[in-house]
Amino acid sequence: MKISQLEYFCAVCRYHSITNAAQQLYVTQPAISNAIRELEKEFSISLFSRSKNHISLTKEGEVFYQKAQKLLDTISQTASELYDLGKQVTPIRIGIPPLLSTIFFPEMLLDFRKLYPSIPVELLEYGSIRAADLVEKDELDLALVNMNFYEIDKLNAHELLSDRIVFCVSPKHPLAKEKELSMEQLKKENLIMYNTDSVLNTTLYSRFEGLGIKPNIIMRASQLYTIQKFIDSNLGGAFLYASLLKNLPGLVGIPIVPAITQEIGLVWKKGKYINDSAEKFIDYMKSGY
Repeated sequence: MKISQLEYFCAVCRYHSITNAAQQLYVTQPAISNAIRELEKEFSISLFSRSKNHISLTKEGEVFYQKAQKLLDTISQTASELYDLGKQVTPIRIGIPPLLSTIFFPEMLLDFRKLYPSIPVELLEYGSIRAADLVEKDELDLALVNMNFYEIDKLNAHELLSDRIVFCVSPKHPLAKEKELSMEQLKKENLIMYNTDSVLNTTLYSRFEGLGIKPNIIMRASQLYTIQKFIDSNLGGAFLYASLLKNLPGLVGIPIVPAITQEIGLVWKKGKYINDSAEKFIDYMKSGY
């Protein structure tokens, strides 16, 4: 039994497909098929039930998957401990949604590097839900996320700030002089929304649905730069964190009533060994950055 065989097998279980697993792992389909056959031969069991267009775990396969995943988790944790033991500094893998990266970076990263110049940091952009999922799967060490989603309790979390949502428009927009806005006032407005993997979107859609409003969405963007350009051109308005306005000169942010607030925080996996580098970053954030 090889670690790679267990990794290939668990990937097929997660993605429910040899093809999808091969794409995610950047290996060939035959390599994964051979690894599974070798495991079945070595342990004299059948791991999958196969049909023409479908693959599913057998009862033995389900038990094997649970044990294999625990073994891979143990190997990953032990490797982290051994890196620390050998004084090898591994990069801290931090997930962060693009909108939040504008609030926290690059100032935060520069400040952390002044304190710990020898600790490398690797930033990866994902939506909050995806980033939290990757932390749970040990593919990220930490993530800065919007904490307003129902599975947040699966992770350790430290709240950093509570931010109010404002409706941002161009100074030329008819609503620019309003002191506050209700969601009802926006039911006919052209809206620029963030991409689909967004906790903020979920909050907004829920508010609209509760009022029986179908929002007039003219664009879904993945980059703040694109959203800003559309607003500057007076093509519509967008819901953004109030903290972003300091980096968006020229935009008008109008508070929503009743207020919509979102809690932003740092998350990491429960019950997992945290290496020294990640521990220092957590302490740095908790110290009141």
